[in-house]
Amino acid sequence: MINAKKIEEIAKQVTESIPPSLKNIAHDFEDKAKSVLQSKLSQLDVVTREEFDVQTQVLLKTRAKITELEAKLGELEAKLTASE
Repeated sequence: MINAKKIEEIAKQVTESIPPSLKNIAHDFEDKAKSVLQSKLSQLDVVTREEFDVQTQVLLKTRAKITELEAKLGELEAKLTASE
């Protein structure tokens, strides 16, 4: 997902730009903004970097296996053609 620290950093920057007399309102706003952002971001159809990296490794292994099987199939086809 999206980095939660980055969301907190953005919310903190917004809070720091508000005058001290409005800090309580800003704090409530920060909490609600974080909640809404995290809720909406969780609804997106995205994967974590870790999940992406795992799937990349699976894809690389799958491609290697396909290449290996294509080579074996080529050998078998050559043998079949030679024996005819």
